[in-house]
Amino acid sequence: MSTSASSGNPVNSHYELLPASRTDAQRVNPPASMGPDQQLKAEGRPLDGISRQTALTAASAVMAVTWTAVLMNGPLSVGWFAFHPPLQTLAMLLFTFGIITLQPTNQPKTKAAGLVRHQMAVFIAGFPLITLGTMAVSYNKWLRDADHFTTWHGTFGIICMLWLLFQVFLGAGSVWFDGALFGGGMKAKMLWKYHRLSGYILFPLLLFTVHLGGAWSSWGSKHIIWIIRFSTYTIAPLAILVGVYRRIRTSKMQFLN
Repeated sequence: MSTSASSGNPVNSHYELLPASRTDAQRVNPPASMGPDQQLKAEGRPLDGISRQTALTAASAVMAVTWTAVLMNGPLSVGWFAFHPPLQTLAMLLFTFGIITLQPTNQPKTKAAGLVRHQMAVFIAGFPLITLGTMAVSYNKWLRDADHFTTWHGTFGIICMLWLLFQVFLGAGSVWFDGALFGGGMKAKMLWKYHRLSGYILFPLLLFTVHLGGAWSSWGSKHIIWIIRFSTYTIAPLAILVGVYRRIRTSKMQFLN
C-alpha cells in the first residue's frame, strides 16, 4: 500500500503554519484607545514619597509621645488641661495629612479626590479637634482663675486659632457652592492660591507653637526627659516642615497670572 495514500496530504502532516507575529496581531487588533482614567500622568516627583513618610512619621511621633506623657502622668489631676495636648497634636497630624494629600494633584480627577480628603482631614476633623483643645485649656484656666496668654505658647496659640478661622473661611468660601461667597467661577478660584499661601505660612507657626508647648513648658519639663522632649518637640517639627515644604508645587501659586 502506498504511504502517500495512507497518510493523506504529506505536506499537512509534516508542517504547521507559524503563528502570526505580534506585529501582525497588532495590525489586526490594534490596542483600544486609552480612556481618561488610563491617561492620568504620574504626579509624584523624586523624593516625594520619602518626604511624605518623613512628615507623617514625625507628626505621628509627636502625637504618640504627647498622648503617652499625658496618660501616664495622672491626667485626672490636671483637669481639663489633660485634653489640650492630645487634641492639639492629633489635629496637627490631620493638618499634615490634609496638606500632603492635596500637594501633588494637578489633574481634574485627582484634584477633586484630593480636595475631598483635604476637607475631611482639615475641616471635618482637624479644625474641630484643635478648637476643642483650645477651649479645654481656656476653660481650665477660667476654673482656676488663672491669667490667659501669659506665655509665648499661649500667645502664639491664640494667633494661630484666629488665623485658622480666617483660613477656613477663605478655603471654604472659595470652593463650596462653586465659590458663590466670593462671586463664583474663576473669581472664587483665583482666591485659592492665597488660601494655599496662607496655609503654608500658618503651618510653621502652628509647629512652632507645638515646639514652645512641648519643649519649654513647665509641664513638659516635669514629665518628659530632655532627650525625648528635644527629639519630639524640636527635631520632629523640623522634620514635618521639611517633608511638607519639600513637596510644595510653586506652579500652583502663580500670583502674576
